[in-house]
Amino acid sequence: MSTPVKTAPPTPAEASNRVQVSWTTRLLGRPEVGALVAAIVIFIFFLIVAPAFRTPAAFFTVRYQASNSGIVAVGVGMLMIGGEFDLSAGVLVFSAGLFNGMLCYQLGLNLWVGAILALIFCLAVGFLNGYLTMRTGIPSFLITLGTFFILQGANLGVTKLVTGSVSSPNISQMDGYESLNFIFAHEFKIGPVSLSITVLWWLAFVILSAWILQRTKIGNWIFAVGGNAASARAVGVPVLRVKVGLFMTVAFLCWFTGMHYLYRFVTLQAGNGVGNEFLYIIAAVVGGTLLTGGYGNAWGVAIGAFIFGMTSLCIVYAGWDPNWFKAFLGVMLLLAVMVNLYVKRLSTTRKAA
Repeated sequence: MSTPVKTAPPTPAEASNRVQVSWTTRLLGRPEVGALVAAIVIFIFFLIVAPAFRTPAAFFTVRYQASNSGIVAVGVGMLMIGGEFDLSAGVLVFSAGLFNGMLCYQLGLNLWVGAILALIFCLAVGFLNGYLTMRTGIPSFLITLGTFFILQGANLGVTKLVTGSVSSPNISQMDGYESLNFIFAHEFKIGPVSLSITVLWWLAFVILSAWILQRTKIGNWIFAVGGNAASARAVGVPVLRVKVGLFMTVAFLCWFTGMHYLYRFVTLQAGNGVGNEFLYIIAAVVGGTLLTGGYGNAWGVAIGAFIFGMTSLCIVYAGWDPNWFKAFLGVMLLLAVMVNLYVKRLSTTRKAA
């Protein structure tokens, strides 16, 4: 006669202390969502008030305008996620073009040689910015502000000394121009409109940046050093190499944009570029990048650059005074900072879930 075996009563499931977050909160917790909503609202607004914006040619022009600032903004956004700023980016763009154009014109060099030497020069500036920031402990704001004034003065002083004016010589007849023009400034005909190759380069750089930030160990390092450099160093993150690399990335993209301006317009004004560094920073902030570092993504920065390009041209399409554009940038910056802080809180809630 068998005796029944008593089984222990089932242990009650342990109560979970995880916070359940709705999909809407998860969506709003993404850095680029605020910028995307703003872009859609602004896009619809200008479709209504600016009839000239409704043509395909105008839309392609807006994308070209966005790419001019968007390429460098990709690097500036990554640098800001890493917790640093670069105020020399605007003038470095034109330093690269002036260096290439004047060196080759004066020495009779092939433009390819000048382009490579200009790249080395820009990377050296980026390395110096990053190395001095890390080794001296001086905030990158001050280091790159000093670089900004050095480059601004050199652009004007050297150009006037060499050419006798404040513009670089015309390089359209020099060896290497055609091939470099195709790489940096070619335009593809798509029916009645033209698509600048810089738009394609911009998209490529955004995709590459998004992949690095979200899918690679280097991306994890960038977020770590931007969030807390001391903690990142304690767990083995090479903080010096990461931050110097970010400054050099910005410098590379400055070189790339400088080459576009040179080979599209064949001559450059030495005083240009001042103030563009703020446009890159605003594009990153509007796109969801926090000024404190450690938060943001490449798609948000791209949307921020698109908002800039759309607004700068659509104000003209609407027949308004272009001076209002700067006021718009100021309003967008203030709103973006407040929205980003709110989105950051949502993101913290999402990570706790």
